[in-house]
Amino acid sequence: MPEVPEVEALREFLDGQLVGKEIVRVLPLTINVLKTYDPPLSALEGATVTAIARHGKYLDIVARDAGDGELHLALHLARAGWLRWKDSFPATPPRPGKGPLALRVVLGEGDGFDLTEAGTTKRLAVHLVRDPADVPGIARLGPDPLDDSFDRAAFARLLAGENRQIKGALRDQRLIAGIGNAYSDEILHAAKMSPFKPVKNLSEDEISTLYEALRGTLREAVERSRGVAAGRLKAEKKSGLRVHGRTGESCPVCGDTIRQVSFSDSSLQYCPTCQTGGKPLADRRLSRLLK
Repeated sequence: MPEVPEVEALREFLDGQLVGKEIVRVLPLTINVLKTYDPPLSALEGATVTAIARHGKYLDIVARDAGDGELHLALHLARAGWLRWKDSFPATPPRPGKGPLALRVVLGEGDGFDLTEAGTTKRLAVHLVRDPADVPGIARLGPDPLDDSFDRAAFARLLAGENRQIKGALRDQRLIAGIGNAYSDEILHAAKMSPFKPVKNLSEDEISTLYEALRGTLREAVERSRGVAAGRLKAEKKSGLRVHGRTGESCPVCGDTIRQVSFSDSSLQYCPTCQTGGKPLADRRLSRLLK
């Protein structure tokens, strides 16, 4: 799933491609991609893109219609969705419901983008609203970890009173916006912490270490993704990950074998030497951390 670094890179890419251009046509091509109906997608036709914003994992294409009203096309790519830029489109419109194509946006210059989603589980979501806060997922978001106001003190306040394990807390969009499965693994590896350590057991020094790992990991990933073409961002993300998705490989820090814990719909990866004192974690479906 695209997380803060990839969505921020897409935001920067689209800022250079879309701002100042007129939207000519928006075509929804799967029945479940559009989550709102008022205003209708046709309200975007003739509107001019004025800005590209990001709210956690949501992209927000901001446009002004003919009546000078502001519209927000909010996109959530979910696990298998992606944005594909097109310099031109075929003359014949695509057939709805065929293949991975979910939505097409065509600009006045003939270019634009497609939203695609692989697989059978369709979670890609498109909302057209006049205020991004009208999107429930955006309204519930916690602070953005890349924002200048997200300092160590703000992070500590978020963790105060938390009873969950660190991995779950980092992934909670209501607590911190934009961190998912992959970068939570990377942050915890950089911080040398077990994903199952309870937040309430963190010392002040450990909170500082976790904060620095969080900011450093995300900023490094943003810099790595900056300037990469939209079509290559997923590959760039994978190439920069140290532990996530690398079960059985050697840890780049200590050389130990990276291990995995599986859940019903996801998995996490970690390094025993770096994060758990050399002790392997048991499958959480069966038992707790081996002692």
